[in-house]
Amino acid sequence: MGRRIAPLTLDNLADLPTTCRSCVFWELDPVSAREAVESGKPELEKEGWISAVLLEWGSCGRIVYVDDAPAGFVLYAPPAYVPRSLAFPTSPVSPDAVQLMISRVLPGYQRQGLGRVLVQTVAKDLLGRGFRAIEAFGAAAGPGRELPSCVLPADHLLAVGFKTVRPHQRYPRLRLEARATVSWKDDVEGALERLLGGARKEPALRPF
Repeated sequence: MGRRIAPLTLDNLADLPTTCRSCVFWELDPVSAREAVESGKPELEKEGWISAVLLEWGSCGRIVYVDDAPAGFVLYAPPAYVPRSLAFPTSPVSPDAVQLMISRVLPGYQRQGLGRVLVQTVAKDLLGRGFRAIEAFGAAAGPGRELPSCVLPADHLLAVGFKTVRPHQRYPRLRLEARATVSWKDDVEGALERLLGGARKEPALRPF
């Protein structure tokens, strides 16, 4: 089974699930996001956002492929590029951190450790680019509470190594220290070799 991880670009944006290609939950503020949906142009806004971040900051996502079929993805960027983050009660993201916006493993590929590998790949990228941490807003489960689809479950973030830095009954903010990945390095490399069959594709690191 051939597996690889590739940086997200405009060329492979179409490999994201349709609902995610047209989702601008994180990329725009709430008013602008609603206007984009009402005007029928969310995909154009998503493409424009990715293009701008790639030009101004660099790589902001990864896609994992299994036998050349997309199996999951992750998006991340500095908080200055993520307007929706300011709408959360536990904002702002710390100035030394990059925000993990969303991470998904597609049906049929779940429970294979790909979610953890995606997060570790982001952490490794950030460490090489001089950032200290990854932060994310988590959705906390509760009785009768439906978790929003665009916000990662807090339990998932805790399971892959994040720690709560600002508690909240609905949307805690969690953090993963990049320096902690130094102790993971061998484990990350081993996991990538096992899961990706030595065929992963990584871009040259730039000085998230």
